[in-house]
Amino acid sequence: MTPQRSLALIAVRGGLAAVAVPLGILMLIALIGWFLSDGGMHGSPRDALRVGALGWLVAHGSGVHIRGAEVTAVPIGLTLLTAYAVWRGGARTGEQLSSHGPDALALSDGERDLTVPSGAMIFTTVYVLAALAVAIVAGSLETQPSLGAVVFWSLVLAGGVGTAGIATGSGRAAVWLARVPLPVRDTVVDAVRMLGWFLSVSAIAFVVAFAIDGAAALNVFSRLGTNLGGGIAFLVMCLLVVPNAVIFAGSYLLGPGFAVGTHTLVSPTVVVLGPVPLFPLLAALPDDGPTPVWTPFLVALPPLLAAVFVVRRRHAHPDTGWDVGALRGLSAGVVAAVLFAMLAAVAGGSVGPGRMADVGPAVGSVLFHAIVSLGIGGLVGGVVATWLTRRNPPPVEVVQARPAPDSEPTVVLGAKGGVKGDAKRDAKRAAERGTDGGASSANEPTIPLLGRLLRRKEADETVAGKDPDRG
Repeated sequence: MTPQRSLALIAVRGGLAAVAVPLGILMLIALIGWFLSDGGMHGSPRDALRVGALGWLVAHGSGVHIRGAEVTAVPIGLTLLTAYAVWRGGARTGEQLSSHGPDALALSDGERDLTVPSGAMIFTTVYVLAALAVAIVAGSLETQPSLGAVVFWSLVLAGGVGTAGIATGSGRAAVWLARVPLPVRDTVVDAVRMLGWFLSVSAIAFVVAFAIDGAAALNVFSRLGTNLGGGIAFLVMCLLVVPNAVIFAGSYLLGPGFAVGTHTLVSPTVVVLGPVPLFPLLAALPDDGPTPVWTPFLVALPPLLAAVFVVRRRHAHPDTGWDVGALRGLSAGVVAAVLFAMLAAVAGGSVGPGRMADVGPAVGSVLFHAIVSLGIGGLVGGVVATWLTRRNPPPVEVVQARPAPDSEPTVVLGAKGGVKGDAKRDAKRAAERGTDGGASSANEPTIPLLGRLLRRKEADETVAGKDPDRG
């Protein structure tokens, strides 16, 4: 039998793998891009590997200084890929830790289990230390990545995403989630799905706006004058910040909009822009000046979406109480609004010198508008869903319980000890349903059918012993 590996060794290997896999991929991509750009004529492979490591650090919110200009915006696409790698590393670690600690029966009995907390603590510690080592080695006086931001984002990724992966892979998550109250779980699930709906609508709005003026994006590419390698690298960089653009579009639909530089604003009611950098995704920006008549009506999309979502979800958990339905829709909308505000806080930041130091949505205003739009929409949707449920209640499905293996059917005795006329049918039904169907009255005695037959047999034998004709 193969000896069981120690918990600490498994967690250490998992934490190192979660760092090494995405970091190695980014460094390899940077090395290939360096070679394709000019055939390796300028710089050295070490510089390319350092660029890849800095890209991994930027995904952890470290920021970087480029020619004296601070860049603090986080490419959410790259962060999502890194988070997926951490999740997979945590899940594999959890699968290896599943045999540690109490078994499934002991877990169901509530036995104390520290397998996941211990493994997650070691996993997170190793990840944070490895991230700090990468920041110290790859950083320089020119780039200056923020060590504090690296530690914070490493704790979020490894301690949050990685721990969730460990709990899921080990099977503990299913046990723990079963103890969470059902309304809380339903609210969180509804909020996440509502957020997914809103992000999908925001993505559609961004794609439509970009397609309207796609020629400007092609013009930007042509004016950059890059070769094949540089063009591919620039295209990949654009794709990594598409999630940021989708969040900007969501802030636009909510009403407060976003800024593309100091003293600028892009919203459904007003557009104030100055000179913008040559970046293809900025082709989706509207024209500077007065907005069309129909754009202010776009702010009606978020509450309408929230209401439709809650109404469609009534089949999953139908409610006939007005207060329950309204509270369920309102809570889902508010939680979704808070989640979107957290994404908006990450999507913006500084992207260059001067005016480009302020790019992104105003988080406080986005949070307020999101709570009002999604919260009120969820509230109205909850009331409508309750009304539809009360008008057309779902069919009630009656499930007959199976009889217990050790149960015996019973019969009901009348006042004179005889079997009542309907008791035989009730006893038959009781045998099929596993219930005492013949016990129609609490005052009438019941005798198990098997015991009654045995008593009758004993009585017959006794009578046969005394009767000379039967003897």
